[in-house]
Amino acid sequence: MSSSPLKAREAGVKTSERIMGASQSKEKMHCTRYLNGKGPPPLTEKDEQGSSNLKKNSLIKQGNQPDGGQMNWKIERRSLPGHSDCDTIQILFQFDDGIQSDKHPHPGHSYYGTECVAYLPQNTTGTKILRLMEQAFEHKLLFTVEANSSGEYCVKPADIPLKTLDSGGPGSSGYPDPTYLKTVKNSLKVKGIK
Repeated sequence: MSSSPLKAREAGVKTSERIMGASQSKEKMHCTRYLNGKGPPPLTEKDEQGSSNLKKNSLIKQGNQPDGGQMNWKIERRSLPGHSDCDTIQILFQFDDGIQSDKHPHPGHSYYGTECVAYLPQNTTGTKILRLMEQAFEHKLLFTVEANSSGEYCVKPADIPLKTLDSGGPGSSGYPDPTYLKTVKNSLKVKGIK
């Protein structure tokens, strides 16, 4: 007797499926699939109204940064010019020498690695940008392989600007630079990192 309400419910679902036929709503079909143990439906490219998928807008671009790099950071108990109210985040990027992949200008040929230091103020905006840069690093967007002035291939910063000096102003990739935090945030946003 305890199983008959369950059978009645199952029969009710099957009856409603038969009655609804082709005009059955997608919500009902999804629910039925889930109840039948098949799980929820996969996400689709477009919703029922045909508008473009939100997923498309949130895609993060992939770069050609060489594999195997490292990104580490630490807090320095000193301030950057233009940010006297906070400490400094020092970021260290390291890449070993390697062989260019098919994403690089001269596949199969070697390139020189690099060690690069970058700086951010340790305030709310600087800390948020550090997190965004970590995402950019994971998606291989911060560095690339290019030829230097001698024609040798090496790892260099890509098109997301880094402050590689703690002083000297914007002309020398240093601080103070009142527009830098906004500029780097916008550069990351263009790549899908926000």
